[in-house]
Amino acid sequence: MSYYAKHVFFCTNDREDGGQCCQRFNTRKMRKYVKNKCKELNIHGEQQVRINSGGCMGRCSEGPVIVVYPEAVWYTFVDEDDLDEIIDQHLLKGQVVKRLLLPRQ
Repeated sequence: MSYYAKHVFFCTNDREDGGQCCQRFNTRKMRKYVKNKCKELNIHGEQQVRINSGGCMGRCSEGPVIVVYPEAVWYTFVDEDDLDEIIDQHLLKGQVVKRLLLPRQ
């Protein structure tokens, strides 16, 4: 059994050269939002959900990007409402939010 039931990685990469990157969408702030929301819901921690920052995930043109493991489900989002839907549907209920999915490559 994995230490966490779900592990969520936010790309928080910030390109110094001004190139396309997820941090242009305030992903550090959004990661903190999701982490705090999961704590409020009592689903953050051992055998539950872990929210982490990640470096570049190589899908800059599709950003902002998050990935949920162990399912390896890749999402994009626009705002907190999208993130709330991912929390409610995927993290709490185990259902993929199809409208926010990134295509498999």
